[in-house]
Amino acid sequence: MQLPWTSWVTLVALMMYFWIIFNVGRARGKHHVHAPSVDGPPEFLRALRVQVNTVEQLIFFIPALWLCAYWWDDKMAALGGVVWVAGRVMYAAGYYRDAAKRSIGFMVSTVASLALVVGVVYGLLR
Repeated sequence: MQLPWTSWVTLVALMMYFWIIFNVGRARGKHHVHAPSVDGPPEFLRALRVQVNTVEQLIFFIPALWLCAYWWDDKMAALGGVVWVAGRVMYAAGYYRDAAKRSIGFMVSTVASLALVVGVVYGLLR
């Protein structure tokens, strides 16, 4: 079984995560927060929190994406994955500006993850 759409979305998600990691590194340099320190000005802490939260979400998202693609449909899983990535970009962009602006992106990506799980259950029961 080949799952090209899900593979592409996985690559896009990984590139998005690389962008987030890069932003933490850039914030470390800009604000002189030397490793292993994880404390600094609010701008650095927001960049770090985006990275940590995205790792937490990836642990749920990646298996849900691939199980949905396998048990239900490659294109439907990929669509959920695109929504998840868009939500994470919205989350990051909002959080970088102001922690209070992260909620919409968080909700979009969370709903996308849950929809992928529903797709897995649907596929298993089908």
